[in-house]
Amino acid sequence: MQRLESAPDKNQNRQQALADLFQSVGCKPTLQPVKHTKAANVICVLPGQTDEVVIVGGHFDHVSRGNGIVDDWSGAALLPSLYESLKNIDHRYTLVFVGFAEEEMGLVGSNFYVHEMTKEDRVKTAAMVNIECLGLTPTKVWLSHSDRPLLEALARVAAGMKLEVQGVNVERVGTADSESFAAVKIPRITIHSITQETFHVLHSTDDSIKAVHPDQYYESYRLIAGFLSAIDTVYQRNPAAKTTVSAGK
Repeated sequence: MQRLESAPDKNQNRQQALADLFQSVGCKPTLQPVKHTKAANVICVLPGQTDEVVIVGGHFDHVSRGNGIVDDWSGAALLPSLYESLKNIDHRYTLVFVGFAEEEMGLVGSNFYVHEMTKEDRVKTAAMVNIECLGLTPTKVWLSHSDRPLLEALARVAAGMKLEVQGVNVERVGTADSESFAAVKIPRITIHSITQETFHVLHSTDDSIKAVHPDQYYESYRLIAGFLSAIDTVYQRNPAAKTTVSAGK
């Protein structure tokens, strides 16, 4: 919550704040300047036993209305906490944490990141886990824009941890950085907390720290950390997997 509450107002300051948070947990981040902007993606790599990659991302920019705490400092500020939780755990995948720039301008940062990936990079990338707008409600997942093997893996982890996760589609709310990866056939999943009753918070003056329920934000953190720590064993890139996440509203 301290990291969530630390959000600077200006996007350029958020970029530096995220880099500082990564530094504070023992990762020296790389800044990837995004072409045709003044911003950069903030990248922190946690090496695994192989060069197969799982990308974990959230965007740090926000629109001018509101403080942009939910959308999406709630995702970006969680990345250093996830790194901190996982850095001493053995894992097969190399985890690449990315704070994306200029998502609100049309997925600019994530599109650039994908554009800069080589063919070999794309082949070695097993999945992209997108963290977007947490803390409004218990954990949700974008069913229609998440790949089924990842949904199945998340459902198994949630059941094992006795944590709630529900499927809520958010096409009418907007898009997400995960779709930049889907465009090049990299499996993706978007974890969020938006419902019909709460989507009005986004891009409004209601998007402040007051909109976040700390207990629900923490439960989402626990689930995502558990998911990433278990992803070596629970996730197989298999399109035939069946989804067991229940649909919500």
